[in-house]
Amino acid sequence: QVQLQESGPGLVKPSQTLSLTCTASGGSITTYYYYWNWIRQPPGKGLEWMGAISYSGSTYYSPSLKSRTSISRDTSKNEFTLQLSSVTPEDAAMYYCARGPTYGLGSAGKYDYWGPGTQVTVSS
Repeated sequence: QVQLQESGPGLVKPSQTLSLTCTASGGSITTYYYYWNWIRQPPGKGLEWMGAISYSGSTYYSPSLKSRTSISRDTSKNEFTLQLSSVTPEDAAMYYCARGPTYGLGSAGKYDYWGPGTQVTVSS
C-alpha cells in the first residue's frame, strides 16, 4: 500500500513562494509507470490539478499555473516538491499529492492513492 503525506507551511504571505513536499512510502516515485501529482481545492470550489512529475522526472503543468509552478523530486528521500511563486489569497486551498497512471486535467478519478492534504492559508 502506498502512503502519501504532504508537509509544509500552513501560512504564507502574499507574493511569497509556497513550498510543499510530498513524501511517499510503500512505493517508489521512480516506479514505472506512475505519475505523481499535485492537486488543490480552494474553499467552496472543486479540485484543481496543478502539475505532476513522472517516474522518470519529467514534469507537466496546468497551463493556468505553469508560469508560477515548479515541481521537483528527491529520489533518495522518495519525495517530490511543489513550489508556487507569487502567491495571492486565491491560492489558499487544501493541497493534495496523489499517485496515478496518468496526469492532467480531469484525471483525478484515475489516481489510486492520495495524501490527506495540507491546508494552506495566504495572509499578511
